[in-house]
Amino acid sequence: MSQSPSETSHAREGTRRTRGRNSSQDIALIGVFAALIAVLAFTPPIPVGNFGVPITLQTLGVAITGLVLGPWRGAAAAGLYLVLGLLGLPIFAGFVGGFGVLAGPSAGYLLAFPLTALITGLLARSVLRRGTVRWQAPLLFLAALAGSFLATHPLGILGMSINLEVSLREAFFFDIVFWPGDVIKSLVAAGAAALVHRAAPWILAMR
Repeated sequence: MSQSPSETSHAREGTRRTRGRNSSQDIALIGVFAALIAVLAFTPPIPVGNFGVPITLQTLGVAITGLVLGPWRGAAAAGLYLVLGLLGLPIFAGFVGGFGVLAGPSAGYLLAFPLTALITGLLARSVLRRGTVRWQAPLLFLAALAGSFLATHPLGILGMSINLEVSLREAFFFDIVFWPGDVIKSLVAAGAAALVHRAAPWILAMR
């Protein structure tokens, strides 16, 4: 049975309102999770080695962002954090900001954040669509770990090699010190994300 013109008009209006609400929620969530990464960056960095890249909680924020928001909003939140920091807001580890950080040894790690969130979010979305609640947290852990080792570490190694003027092999050995911490942060991120998705499944489902 065909709809009358008025029914069609109401349906279109309802669709527009739903899209508007979703867009507003998307923007709000992107802002909130960009702020989360910034807040975690304010925790005191732990210096390791003599190559100038400390252990921070920024990567924990990026992992949680990708796991909770999914690929595109996660990448947008991490990208917003990165852009605001490069524009001069002191929201990177150690309360620094500005384009000068791109000449430092941590440049590759910072530039990797949006890609890390994208990869982590893609894998998390696949996990959540399968609906395997029992294995949800372990699989989210693997998603966070994969995002880190497919994006954060390779770009971090490349950045250290370029800015410290060392070989990729030497930069790789510098990077190894961060691996145990990333495993722990991925575990924490997976547990937090699993709790969020159980309490508010609409966050990822609405997309």
